[in-house]
Amino acid sequence: MKSRFVNRELSWLEFNRRVLSLANEPSTPLLERLKFVSIFSSNLDEFFQVRVGALHDQEEARVAVRSVDGLTATEQLGRIRTQVVELLADRDAILQSLLLSLRNEGISLLQHNELSASDNHFLDDYFERRILPMLTPLAVDPAHPFPYISNLALSIGVIVQDPQSKEERFARVKVPTTLNRFVEIDNHRFVTLETIIVHRLHHLFPGMTVSAGQVFRVTRNTDLSIDAEEAEDLLTAVELELRTRRFGNPVRLEAERGIDPRVLELIVEELELDPIDVYFTDLLIDTANLSELHKIQRADLHDRPWVSVTAGRLSVAEETGNSIFSVIRHRELMVHHPYESFASSTEEFIRQASQDPTVRAIKATLYRTSANSPIARHLIAAAERGVQVAALIELTARFDEQTNVKWARELERAGAHVVYGMVGLKTHAKCLLVVREEADGLRRYAHIGTGNYNSSTARMYEDIGLFTCDESITSDVANLFNYLTGFSQSPHFENILTAPRDLRPRFVELIRKEATYGENGRIHMKMNSLVDPVIIGELEDAAAQGVKIDLLIRGICSLDLSHPDNSNIRVRSILGRFLEHSRIYMFGHGNENETPLYYIGSADMMPRNLDLRVEVLTPIRHPKHQSWLAKVLDIMWSENVVCFEIDGNGVWQRKGPAEFTFEHDAQGQLMKWATDLQLSQGTPSDFDLDESPRDTFSSPFYAGMKDWVRNRFHTH
Repeated sequence: MKSRFVNRELSWLEFNRRVLSLANEPSTPLLERLKFVSIFSSNLDEFFQVRVGALHDQEEARVAVRSVDGLTATEQLGRIRTQVVELLADRDAILQSLLLSLRNEGISLLQHNELSASDNHFLDDYFERRILPMLTPLAVDPAHPFPYISNLALSIGVIVQDPQSKEERFARVKVPTTLNRFVEIDNHRFVTLETIIVHRLHHLFPGMTVSAGQVFRVTRNTDLSIDAEEAEDLLTAVELELRTRRFGNPVRLEAERGIDPRVLELIVEELELDPIDVYFTDLLIDTANLSELHKIQRADLHDRPWVSVTAGRLSVAEETGNSIFSVIRHRELMVHHPYESFASSTEEFIRQASQDPTVRAIKATLYRTSANSPIARHLIAAAERGVQVAALIELTARFDEQTNVKWARELERAGAHVVYGMVGLKTHAKCLLVVREEADGLRRYAHIGTGNYNSSTARMYEDIGLFTCDESITSDVANLFNYLTGFSQSPHFENILTAPRDLRPRFVELIRKEATYGENGRIHMKMNSLVDPVIIGELEDAAAQGVKIDLLIRGICSLDLSHPDNSNIRVRSILGRFLEHSRIYMFGHGNENETPLYYIGSADMMPRNLDLRVEVLTPIRHPKHQSWLAKVLDIMWSENVVCFEIDGNGVWQRKGPAEFTFEHDAQGQLMKWATDLQLSQGTPSDFDLDESPRDTFSSPFYAGMKDWVRNRFHTH
């Protein structure tokens, strides 16, 4: 019997196939296409470290639990293998074509046989000065066991023979990770670091006969395994686990096709891998490093540069010397990154709070921070000057654990109250709370967002944030912080939705309510992933009642559109220069007398988000902000933008114009709209349906916006 659900791991691989396909768009600049090969490879590395690693653990522990689509861990690993082999063949073909096109543009990645005498003389000198002092050959013999192979590090395996005794030994040479992978000879002519080393291995084994070097790479299971209930000190437990994580079990071996069978057999045996775990490539191993070449300064081979605009009301406040608090006090502020600047909004909010003498307390959730986080620095500065700072830091945010541990230590030294969340739950919510002493008493200001407080990713991730001092919202946020840092029963929240407490039941209620409107019902969800079987079932039931459901899903979709009952559901994926990260949920309420209900927040529709994480969604109530969200969704569903959709057979298909140009890019249209409004002395966050302080808002487009918003979601 066919499952109702699509396997989440296989759906994720289909997402990564879509990412790779962006590298094959002829109208996209060449270096941007190369970037997508890098992103595809980096994504795949993480997939093996976490998801495949977890499946290996299940298999070894003989766990009998099947996935929601009915597959065992072993069956999933077999299907993953089939898809990944196909994907790697596609990647190699696309990369081969890209490298040829780049060569025609004067950017070359050279093979050893293409190097001239002068090239080799340059590389001999580079090897002697920069590489050789960093190399450590590790031979295997009775006195030297098989060396530890670190996670994701490039290695070179060789067979070394004594010409007199004919005795052979295997040796491994680690390619240095502190040097650039691609070494420039001159004028954008590059050679890989491993190529330089492979052809100079005799320097490491003087007097010996050295076989051709064989490049390989090992991927290890890097998932943290911490029992928060047993750990007396979670911070210490995480630090200890980080030190031991690098010794995780191997889950993948990548090797050059044609590798010496003796070398391959030894590596596979020593690492206790199965043949299913070995992947061969005809080109480069580890194409994630292609991000180095993406940095080449060739404007004609890159996207148009984008500089985020400052939200209009914030820009006016800056010009007039008013604080961000005065802007929020006048009216709620919604910002959309990276179209609108994260630095001049969220970072500035915390910067001003850290320096404002009337601020009495600051509370923040930190899930993924950057290594040099301005927000963390501002929190430290506030704590040092006596402000009561509480930072709820999620120590187990995957691949950011080390950074979060560092900030936890620094905040504690500054005098901040640092807590690490709740036992058994990851704190994934994105909330800030500032308490300020004002003329009429204490006033709370809150920020609730869809994205991390990370200055680096904020330039690449699309996210939305709401700033408010509305007592009904800020009271909820204050109660949430008290609940997370204290010891009490979960409070009742008037407006925000939280997981794991009330998000799932409320969404079930809203979906069922929409189903009562039948063909007039309307649901729109924008998220990273849809996996939760309960929510999927409710959406399918609503669709069967005639409700029109549009789902914008960047990554995993476990809903199977091949079922005929799902004909009222559309699923689309938007990919581009920015990573679509915001979560927007809209319920149309099925009649013209009720305004659609909008939520934004941190939660995807996945069991982990709904049951195992602290998540927050906030309602978006101002007509201006609802209009902006409606416009974003409308652009994303335009027939004139490049996108991917699931067809009636359940297969993802590229849709839209043949050329993926700026004009046919949903994100490009949003950039253009933001720029046009800025040039008209406004920005997306500044137009208002009720008050139009600038002439730009008297245009027919804005004049009709109010009716358009009301009517947009009652037709498909």
